Amino acid sequence: MQGNKPVDAIKVLAGFFVLIIFPNKFFVMKKMIVFVLLFRALTCLSQDCGSYYFMQNNRTVEIAITNKKGKESGKSVYTISNVNKKGSATVATINSEFIDKNGKSVSKSTSNVQCENGELMIDMKMFISAEQQQQMGDISASGATNFLEYPSTMKEGDALKDGSLSMDFKSTSGIGGHISIDMTNRKVTGKESVTTPAGTWDCYKITYHSKMVFKIGIGIPINMDVTEWYAPGFGTVKTESNSGNTEIVSLK
Repeated sequence: MQGNKPVDAIKVLAGFFVLIIFPNKFFVMKKMIVFVLLFRALTCLSQDCGSYYFMQNNRTVEIAITNKKGKESGKSVYTISNVNKKGSATVATINSEFIDKNGKSVSKSTSNVQCENGELMIDMKMFISAEQQQQMGDISASGATNFLEYPSTMKEGDALKDGSLSMDFKSTSGIGGHISIDMTNRKVTGKESVTTPAGTWDCYKITYHSKMVFKIGIGIPINMDVTEWYAPGFGTVKTESNSGNTEIVSLK
């Protein structure tokens, strides 16, 4: 067909070039193997997991939190440890601490983050809001670990996978309850440069709807429309919602 002629010509020329340069089939095969291995190596480098801040051992990350009135409500401090390989994935332990605006430690928890071929997967427990963390305090939780995925190949216009969490918890004070989170309608709506006290990044702008039900006796649904700025190969830099905002302020 007419549309295939340039492609066919390129194939013929490429084959002719290979025959001239490498007339011996053994050497042709050898060169092709080297090329494939080199291509795979370059692909792995382009999909490196080590550049994400959650995948850097002994890194401490501080996220400032403001309420819907724009006033400081505290910060989340994440300490990364135990970064290692698990099969084809890289995994890390994230120790989280929520500190209120007066500098008081309110809650602590431990989560997991994974990365495979550049795709970042965040433990859904890390999306529990600051208000709920204050009520829950230090907790132990039961239930399967669910991850929210950030594909390495995302682009403007993409629809991303939803995320969900359902778990029972018990605080150190003995109070038990249940929490569920559903993050739906995730879309990559654009690209923007974002500057925070920690630096400047080129980010994808992601929007989604979040529904959280926090239950101690009576379930209390919390609905939010969220905008998130995500830097490829780095992580989330900033979020805005009708309940407040967050931004990365320190990397140590």
